[in-house]
Parts: sequence; C-alpha cells; structure tokens
Amino acid sequence: MSFRTLLAVALIATLAGIAGAELQNVEIGGNLRIRANYFNLDDSLPDMSFIEQRTRLNVKADFTQEVSAFVELDSYDIWGEDFRSWYLCGNDFRGTDNVELYQAYIEARNMWDTPLTVRVGRQEIALGNQFLVGVNDASSLFYGLSFDALRVTFANDVVSLDAIAAKLVENLGDFGEDDIDFYALYGSYLGIDDVTLDAYWMFVRDDEGYLGGMAGGTTVDLHTVGLRGAGVIGGFDFELEAAYQFGDVDDVPSACPLPFGEADVDFDEFAVNLEAGYTFDASLQPRIFARFAYLGGGEPDDARWSNDRTLPFNRLFSNIQYSEFLDDFTFNNGQLSNVFVYSLGIQALLTEALEMKLVGSYLQVDQEVWNADDDLGWEVGLYGEYYYSEDLVVRAGYAHFFGGDGLAFAPIVWNGLQSWAGGVDDDYDYLFLETEIAF
Repeated sequence: MSFRTLLAVALIATLAGIAGAELQNVEIGGNLRIRANYFNLDDSLPDMSFIEQRTRLNVKADFTQEVSAFVELDSYDIWGEDFRSWYLCGNDFRGTDNVELYQAYIEARNMWDTPLTVRVGRQEIALGNQFLVGVNDASSLFYGLSFDALRVTFANDVVSLDAIAAKLVENLGDFGEDDIDFYALYGSYLGIDDVTLDAYWMFVRDDEGYLGGMAGGTTVDLHTVGLRGAGVIGGFDFELEAAYQFGDVDDVPSACPLPFGEADVDFDEFAVNLEAGYTFDASLQPRIFARFAYLGGGEPDDARWSNDRTLPFNRLFSNIQYSEFLDDFTFNNGQLSNVFVYSLGIQALLTEALEMKLVGSYLQVDQEVWNADDDLGWEVGLYGEYYYSEDLVVRAGYAHFFGGDGLAFAPIVWNGLQSWAGGVDDDYDYLFLETEIAF
C-alpha cells in the first residue's frame, strides 16, 4: 500500500469518527498586532517606512468523543492600502478581498483509546524551534504561514511522532502531476527531564521545478534529514540542530552551445543552528547567550561548458531570522543562506513587566564568487518588550548594520541563489514600534 493511499485511509477514518460527535462547547478568540517600521538603507537602496497590521479572529468548537473544529480568519494589511477609503471621494473597491481563511481544520484526539491525534485541513505547522518549518511571525511582515495538510500525531509521556502530508501547489492535473507536495516525519524523545531530542525527515516533491531557482529544471526532489537537542540544565540552556539536504534537479540544460546535454544539479549541503545561554540567579535574571549558524553555500559551476553545480542549503519554511535586513522578506529577497553567523547577546528583566535584549552579530559568506571578500558585516540590535497586562504587550527595537566589502557581490538571498542589492560598505538602520493584544 502506497504512502498516499495510507493518507487517504487515515482521512476517511477521521471523518468517520466525527460522524457521531455532538457539540459541547464553543470558544472565540483572536489577536491584533500593529507594527510601525522604518528602514534607512544608505544610498544603495531606497528607504522604506510602513505600518503593518494583522487581525485574526478564530472559533473553536469542542464535540464529544474528543473531537474539535477550529476556524480562523485573518487579514494582513499595510496602513493606507487594502481598506475601504478612496483618496478623494471616500469610496472605492480596495480591500474587498483582504480577509483570508488562515486556518480551518478538524481534529480528533485519543482515537480508538490510543494516544493518536489526527488533524486535517488548513493549519499552522511549527516543528522544533521552527528552524525549517514555522509560522512566519518572527519580525516585520508577519503575515503568517499555514498549510493545507493532514497531520497524524502519536504522543505519550516519552515519545512524540508526527507524520505530515501537505499540498503546496495544485495544478488540477493527474494525481500529483505538476504539483508541489511536502511530507515530513518528525520524532521527539521526551524521557529526559527538561530536555528534548528530535530527529526528522522532510521531503519536498516539486514537479514544477520552482526549487531549482536560477538553475531551472523541470522537477526537484529535495530531502532534509536532521537532529536536534534542546533543554535546560540548572542555569544553562542549549539548543543544537544539524541538518543535511540531498536531492536532484532534473532536466537542467548544460552550458554547451550545442542543443544537447543535461547539467548535473543537485542538493548536497549541511546547516547548523546553535544557541547556548546562562541565566544568573539574580533579581534581574540576566542571561548571556551565544549563537552560531552555518548555512552551506553549495558549489557554483566552475567549468566553462557544464553548468553543473551544487545548490545552497534551502531553509524551506524557516521562522528564524539572522538579520533584520539581509534575512527579511521586506525587500523580496527571501531567506538568507550561504553564510556563517556569529552572535553574542545579553537580556534581562529590568522590571517584572519590562525585558531588554542586546544582540551583536557578525555575518560572513561561506562560498564566495569572483574572489570577492567574504565579509558581509556586523549587525547590532537593541530590543525591548513591555507587558502592560497579561494580554497586551508593547515592543520596540533598533538595529544597525555595518556593511562589509562582500555585501555587494555574494549570493546570499533567495536561499543563496542571488546577490544582495546593496553596495560595498553600506550602513543600514531599522527602527520599529509594535503593540499586540490577544484574547
């Protein structure tokens, strides 16, 4: 029996179990997040300022037999756009379609008196610390990320295992033809107090060739396997994740001027994400921490006629941001790759309601081009969170980037496939003020 057939059987079994459930309870909740952003980008890039707002409203219905349904609507807008107000006449058609169905799923728990949970429908998926799969809310442009997926979870006090199948692109052809699908197996061992050990396999079956990026191609098979450990031991906390990607990009033409030949383009790269910290037993609870990240840059084509290459590490659906500038969707640059990142920081509770954090990072290119300098630059950020109440939080921050000589040439954006659009030795500033309330 194929994996797809098993998924179909699981879906039918879930729906069959819901048939006899009766409504018991209904809960209404939501979230409102507003953030003002200002980017000063030297002379190489245009400055940018905008206020973004995301509004979410959800309903959860609990039924008998441990069945529930969850529906969440959301709207992401930039102030001055996507709302019903015209510049002169006060009436137009903008904003008529800006409310989306962000989540809508059915969930059945403890099925057949076993620790088995099945969730089917549109849903957020956050795995581990969201190094590879997250919800896209880390910084500016927090418009979220959800999947049309089936998720089956087996969990008890010692182990947890998730099996996920998601449809990323559907072209309405034959089953799976010209589509993009995402599959994952994610397991966790919870038998050690305050420590979690994870292992996973993720697979993107891309029948459209999108993941090939600038390489082109018709189909892509991208596998990611990894290990993760995280926990707290006394005052120490740690998190270490290592991942390896392998796969192929088919039908990429070679660079030969004659109309034949196919290039050898594949994925064969590593990534590491590490953070370690220590919290002092003092009134301010000061915590010092260090971070390190390696996102492999692959191997570019060195031969004149082959077009062969190994692509950089693809961060999939990561919700970790290593730079407020280079690793931000604001400039349509996609995610950062082909880099080393070294960071040091300190954070403390200045009062019971106010937390401050200072972080400094150095970014360096992994795979240079044209023998360019590998120095991307330094970034320093100061951030604060003020909890006015249990539901309302106010955030503010400032970051400055001191650009290096490698900033203008290195392929670091779009998962390491394209160069940054700035210039050598650029200096950037970023300032934001945000408020968020949940209910």
